[in-house]
Amino acid sequence: MPPSPSPADEVIIVRPSRGWLDLNLREVWRYRELIYFLTWRDIKVRYKQTFLGASWAVLQPFLTMVVFTLFFGRLAKIPSDNVPYPVFSYAALLPWQLFSKALNDAGRSLVANRNMITKVYFPRLAIPIASLLGGVVDFTIAFLVLLAMMAYYGIAPTAHAWTLLLFLLLALVTALGIGLWLSALNVLYRDVGYTLPFLTQAWMFITPIAYSSTLVPAKWRLLYALNPMAGVVNGFRWALLDTPTGPDASLWVSVAVSLVLLVSGLFFFRRMERQFADRV
Repeated sequence: MPPSPSPADEVIIVRPSRGWLDLNLREVWRYRELIYFLTWRDIKVRYKQTFLGASWAVLQPFLTMVVFTLFFGRLAKIPSDNVPYPVFSYAALLPWQLFSKALNDAGRSLVANRNMITKVYFPRLAIPIASLLGGVVDFTIAFLVLLAMMAYYGIAPTAHAWTLLLFLLLALVTALGIGLWLSALNVLYRDVGYTLPFLTQAWMFITPIAYSSTLVPAKWRLLYALNPMAGVVNGFRWALLDTPTGPDASLWVSVAVSLVLLVSGLFFFRRMERQFADRV
C-alpha cells in the first residue's frame, strides 16, 4: 500500500473570496491564536523603552479630565447632572479613549503591518481586530483610577453597573465597524491616515464628554443618537453614576447605527481584501 501523505505533502490552495456575501468568519476563528499574539505584541511594543510604561494609560484621560474640569467645570460652569465634574468627565473619557485609540489603531493597522500582508497568508481581519483589543488593557488600568475617584467623592456604583460590559461592547463594535472601513480605504488612499486625528478630535466634541446630553434639545436627541458614542457615554454614566441619561429610544438608534457600520464594514473589507497585498 502507498504511504499515507504527511502534513508536509498536503497542498493548500488559497483563493480570493467571491461575491459580497462570502465573509468566511469561521476562518478568523481558526486564527484566534494569531489574534492573541498580535494583540500581545502591540501591547509590548507600545510600552517598550518608555519611562512611565503603562502609566500612560492613566495619564492621558486624567490630564484631559483636569483640563476639562478647569475650563468647562469651573470657568464655563457646565452642568454635570449633580455629579462632581471630575468624576463626570473622567467617566466619559474612559470609553471615549478606548474608542478613539481603537479607531486610530485599526485605521492604520493594515499599512503598519504591510510586511506581514505581503509575505504570508492569514485572514486580514485578524489585524484590525488585534489592534482593537489592545486598548482594552489600557481601559482596565484607567478604570481602577475611576473607582478610586468615586471612592474619594463618596459615590457608590449603582445596581446597573453590570451593564457597563454591554456599553463597552457597543463602543468596540462601533470602532471595529468604522476601523474596517478606514483601514481598507487607507490602503487605497494614504491620506485617510492623516485625517484620523482630525476625525477623532471633531467626533469628541459632538459626543457628550465635556457636557451632558441633557443640554441637547429634546427634538434633536434622536438625530444626536446617530452618533453611537453618545449612547455609549450616556449609558456608561448612567450605569456608574446614576445620571438621568439612562437607556431610552435614542439608545436603540445608536445600537442600530453601530450594527450597520459593523456589517457594512465587514462586507467592504472582505470585498477589498484581494487588493491589499498589491496596493499596500
